[in-house]
Amino acid sequence: MSSLAAERELSRSDPSFGGSLVYLLMNLPMGILAFALLMSFIWLGIGTAVVWIGLPILALVILSVRGAARMERARVYALLDRYIDLPYLPLPVAGQSVRWKARLKDRSTWRDLGYFFVLFPVGIIEFVLVTAFWSTSLGLAGLPIYYRFLPDGVYRFPSWDVPWFTVDSTISALPWAALGVLCVALSVALTKALAGAHARLATALLGPTHAQRRRLEDSWSGVPTMSTVNG
Repeated sequence: MSSLAAERELSRSDPSFGGSLVYLLMNLPMGILAFALLMSFIWLGIGTAVVWIGLPILALVILSVRGAARMERARVYALLDRYIDLPYLPLPVAGQSVRWKARLKDRSTWRDLGYFFVLFPVGIIEFVLVTAFWSTSLGLAGLPIYYRFLPDGVYRFPSWDVPWFTVDSTISALPWAALGVLCVALSVALTKALAGAHARLATALLGPTHAQRRRLEDSWSGVPTMSTVNG
């Protein structure tokens, strides 16, 4: 582990509420975009590989995924305050064919790809949970204010024809508003918990494994220092 990563691990705290909420709401559109682009270009590359056009397309996919993974690590750090080390081994100083073999053999490349495929279903689950909890919480908490602006000044749940309960005065709305305040507190806790779980998922897929970390440290120790070069 690099000194920066070790320092971040020691000083790491729970993600902030604001950063967690923004991060979770971003995951669904980003997951849809990533899934659509990956499926389109991967199948296009496979379908045209027989005429060699697909190979540059697939190479572009690999480079784009690794670049997008770097951006995702930066997004996790900016919004969730979780630093994720780069897991990539230094590319060999050789021809392009050798460097491409190293990229394809690097498990981090495929773990990056897996993360963006997983981001789509995970983003759906997170978006549904966050929007459902927050819409319910804010709807109940604000009931004493907005019920009078509804038709006939009455709120009926779950429907007008089949009301399980009716709110037609501030007094009758207060118990539900109190429940809404409690739900707001639960929604804050849920938002931070979901963001923390996603940060752990991102760290597991986008960060180095223990074996990769050892190889990275070995590669760093093998880099000659300035004193060695000058001596």
